[in-house]
Amino acid sequence: MPAIKRFDHIGITVADLDAVTAFFVGLGLEVDGRMFVEGEFVDTVTGIPDSRTEIVGLRAPGGGTWIELSSFVRPDHQPGSPTAMANELGLRNVSFEVDDLQATVDQLSADGYGLVGGIGQYENAWLMAYVRGPEGIIVSLAERIG
Repeated sequence: MPAIKRFDHIGITVADLDAVTAFFVGLGLEVDGRMFVEGEFVDTVTGIPDSRTEIVGLRAPGGGTWIELSSFVRPDHQPGSPTAMANELGLRNVSFEVDDLQATVDQLSADGYGLVGGIGQYENAWLMAYVRGPEGIIVSLAERIG
């Protein structure tokens, strides 16, 4: 059986590419490229004939796994559930470790993004919270405390 070499990226399809990019840049990610993709390659991979998508790549400072934000120019995107909760099937969150969870939550709140629930503490090791960002994207933020 073939083995995975490394974890490369997470892809998120969005309607407002600029707003979602600004949200993640505000969290500290850096734009690592922006481009349009269309033609046989993307049609084959997505299974959507005559598709065109605009993509923004985002990386954490220092590199590593990246996030690919994709917004379809054609065909129109299909709406998801912007109020999806953690028990709904599918990708539910993207997770980041932060230095100061409360300060990060406060800044996101000032920008109009609220907590899904509250700030929880796991044993004496982690503080964690889910924040609902643009288009219903849940971002899990964790601070190591132990």
